[in-house]
Amino acid sequence: MKKTVFSSEAPKPIGPYSQAVKAGKFLFVSGQLPIDPNEGKIMAADVASQTRQVMENIKAILGAAGYTMKDVVSTVVYLSSMALFDQFNMEYAKYFATDFPARATVACELKTAALVEVSVVAYKSSASKL
Repeated sequence: MKKTVFSSEAPKPIGPYSQAVKAGKFLFVSGQLPIDPNEGKIMAADVASQTRQVMENIKAILGAAGYTMKDVVSTVVYLSSMALFDQFNMEYAKYFATDFPARATVACELKTAALVEVSVVAYKSSASKL
């Protein structure tokens, strides 16, 4: 059985998709852009600030489903340029104390003004909120 997840502390989807979908013990979080949920738009101009916003959006969605960053097992990172890789990594690493999740990083064209987008898969062996 699957259930959709929504957090008012993260941006509303800008298309026909859910913020996240819980399937069994897995939570699949859609790619998050650096959109400020209060403003509804991208506020930060540099990759470090945008990465913080993306990761905070992800944390909010995880929390709405009863998961934490410790439950993240895999991420896919989309950067507007691989030249941003080192700056992105410095911020990203702050969100994982140990046991980093598996990750793929891809350079691609993103929504206007976005430098980074991240999607995650989380797994929790015990029952969660949903």
